[in-house]
Amino acid sequence: MALATRTHPRRTDRKPSLPRMFWGSTVGKKTVMALSGLILIGYLVAHVLGNLKVFFGPEEFNAYGHWLRTMGAPVLHREWGLWIARVVLLTAVVAHGVAAYQLSRRDLKARPTAYVHKRRRASYATRTMRWGGVIIALFVVWHLLDLTTLTVNPNAEPGRPYENVVATFSTWYGNVIYIVAMLAVGLHIRHGFWSAAQTLGAGSARRDRALKTVANTLALILTAGFTAVPVAVLTGVVR
Repeated sequence: MALATRTHPRRTDRKPSLPRMFWGSTVGKKTVMALSGLILIGYLVAHVLGNLKVFFGPEEFNAYGHWLRTMGAPVLHREWGLWIARVVLLTAVVAHGVAAYQLSRRDLKARPTAYVHKRRRASYATRTMRWGGVIIALFVVWHLLDLTTLTVNPNAEPGRPYENVVATFSTWYGNVIYIVAMLAVGLHIRHGFWSAAQTLGAGSARRDRALKTVANTLALILTAGFTAVPVAVLTGVVR
């Protein structure tokens, strides 16, 4: 007589880990999107301040470019600080983009049929957040090829950032690409900063107007600061 074997059913009710539960929730994705967005805004503020050094001449701007490669010294080796910043930024960009995409897909699944009567309930910036994100992502690739790897900048010279900036904005397409991208950045920040504040619990009926004012002001300052450089090269202020 064959002996019966005892089988143990596989447990399929294992609870997912806390990080996985957090990421799987809509609130979690919005929080990741908000925090990564604030990191990127912080970077843009620092970046525009560095860019404006171009108005102080080639010596100071080139010294700033050299400092970027030696920041953190002597604790960090050459370019370590720069690569740490790049890794943090890349992580923030990927997290921001993936969260935005997944939230968009989740929103579409929640309402599979289109509304019969379409009404514009959101601002222009809100309606163009998706396209703005795509434009910015494409611009980042171009910007890296232009002023980091110097691949698409025919007049670029390694180790001469001031001259490379002037070379970039001496072409019509360099100006068009940059200015269009900066306008997209401004619209993205205008809506994104306020949305991030709401997600992180900073919004209220009393503070909403102040937050919108901050968002509008920040977007305007960053857009003006970034576009000032190509305009200065075009007008001969920077040459």
